[in-house]
Amino acid sequence: MPVQSDTNTNLKYDAFSVLVVDDEIGMQTILKKALGKWFSTVECTGCIEDAEKIRKNGHFDLIILDINLPGRSGIEWEEVFNDNEKRCDVIFMTGYADLETAISALKLGASDFILKPFNLDQMLQAVTRCMQKRLAERMQYALQRDVLRHCTTDIIGSSAQTALLKQLIVQFAPSKASVLIEGESGTGKELVARGVHEASARKGPFIPINCGAIAPDLLASELFGHTSGAFTGAKKSKEGLFRVANGGTLFLDEIGEMPLTMQTSLLRVLEQRTIRPVGSEREISVDVRIVAATNRDLEQEVKNGAFRSDLYYRLNVLKVAVPALKERKEDLKELVPHFTKMLTSELGMPFPDWAHEDISALNDHDWPGNIRELKNLIERCILLGKPPAHYWRELNGETIVPHVSIQVSTGNELPEFTESGANMGQGYPDSWSLKQVERAHIEKIVEIHDGNKSAAARDLGVARKTLERKYKEWSHEESTYAQ
Repeated sequence: MPVQSDTNTNLKYDAFSVLVVDDEIGMQTILKKALGKWFSTVECTGCIEDAEKIRKNGHFDLIILDINLPGRSGIEWEEVFNDNEKRCDVIFMTGYADLETAISALKLGASDFILKPFNLDQMLQAVTRCMQKRLAERMQYALQRDVLRHCTTDIIGSSAQTALLKQLIVQFAPSKASVLIEGESGTGKELVARGVHEASARKGPFIPINCGAIAPDLLASELFGHTSGAFTGAKKSKEGLFRVANGGTLFLDEIGEMPLTMQTSLLRVLEQRTIRPVGSEREISVDVRIVAATNRDLEQEVKNGAFRSDLYYRLNVLKVAVPALKERKEDLKELVPHFTKMLTSELGMPFPDWAHEDISALNDHDWPGNIRELKNLIERCILLGKPPAHYWRELNGETIVPHVSIQVSTGNELPEFTESGANMGQGYPDSWSLKQVERAHIEKIVEIHDGNKSAAARDLGVARKTLERKYKEWSHEESTYAQ
């Protein structure tokens, strides 16, 4: 079946490079013309000596190699198979092959073996097989790198603000233009970026990177890659995330943390659509959509001289403002069940039975940490077995029940107490035993909940059976005392 050089294929292979080694000028011309429609870099040479110099000074994903060459033959080019740092696919071609030669070539690690004369489509099919394997390897690397960060791209909520957010994602997704996502920390900016990528139908992977979490001197290597020996510790060459994300989306989180020197390099990439690995003099074309996010006011950062104005305008082609959770509390009615169900499943815990006051407490909170704070709170409450209202009261050091004044009689008589505003803040008398304080406190909590021991147990952080046992003990003590 003929291989069609459609637009999608062009975009997929644009960041790959090919070296053709054949002593026939006509063959070099044919392959360079055909492969030039697929690859940004196609170089040709006629002997192993020149090919080795070119290979050492650059990066190639594929070498198309004739076996019968003047000087050293293709089979004798050992460096290309033994150099693990610059490992690439090799397609052998020859017009004088026998079975022994073919076996030798495949034992060396050749990806394919083609006899001359060949149909151009036959060669293109072999090239496609090699490149699809490389793409699969890059995708696998992207998935492995992203597995711990992966989350659903469904944006939960039906408030007006969330509905507008979903609309912008769908509207911006088909474009190749850069997207700038602004919002407070914890609002779900990466979730929005993933949504833009998945709705765009781009074939490449979604690659996230936190610009503030990587040392400035390593950021260039992480984004653009590096050659072997480019700097101390660079024992092997490395593909940067731009190349891994080719055909897909690169999400630059916390873009406001990027050093000014790196901002200059990023601007050049956005303008030229090429990258230059650290230590290399060669440009590599890439097709990557940039989605950046920040919790800073980048416009103010530009005025302060902390962010390049030209990069800001280059990134700010399409803008998405993610609202804070306090601005869309209506979404809590869907967010709380969503996170509760997800976390109880992950933690292997029972689904909690929270009271109305807990839901009210969630709605009354301003959520300075936004969605991240909500998820963390639900997880802590599930693990501790404490409903949100009770957890917050403990966390804030608030008194769970009103303070009471106490009248204590002598002997073993049980204390009587009444609420009194005049004695607020005095607490329990120092002369009371721990057992007396415990009983008074428990009975007051049960009274607050109108005798509902289940609700009181939740507030106290104990099981209902514990309260029942306490009441039985007290009843037994009273009956003994009466006798």
